[in-house]
Amino acid sequence: MKIQLTEKAKAAMVEDAIKTYPHECCGFFYGDENEERLVTQAIPVENTREENRERRFEVSAKDYMKAEQYAEENDLSLLGVYHSHPDHPSIPSEHDLKQAVPYFSYIIISIRKKELANIQSWRLDESKFIEEQIVK
Repeated sequence: MKIQLTEKAKAAMVEDAIKTYPHECCGFFYGDENEERLVTQAIPVENTREENRERRFEVSAKDYMKAEQYAEENDLSLLGVYHSHPDHPSIPSEHDLKQAVPYFSYIIISIRKKELANIQSWRLDESKFIEEQIVK
């Protein structure tokens, strides 16, 4: 499985992650899907988690509905959710696994001391995450 990020989409995700540090950021990303996924847009949403926002994120049901509507209105595919891991690796946590749904890609941005450390993408395969290769 492969996924490609445009510079614009990647920059939007990284900017959001740095801006919200030391809390986790979150948002949706959109694009096209053929043999591989092409991410052309990333739009941040509010982390609605009330506590432990340094280690957890939550997206409201209202934001999910808005994301689906945005994709439909703009003839895009809603490809997945991104979030940051402040001062931690870009590897999914057990909490991430419990929140994941099939089909979506999950881009995790590792930020260390307000700087980009790494970006990885994952997709749920039954009960575990499989890493998606990010191609240029």
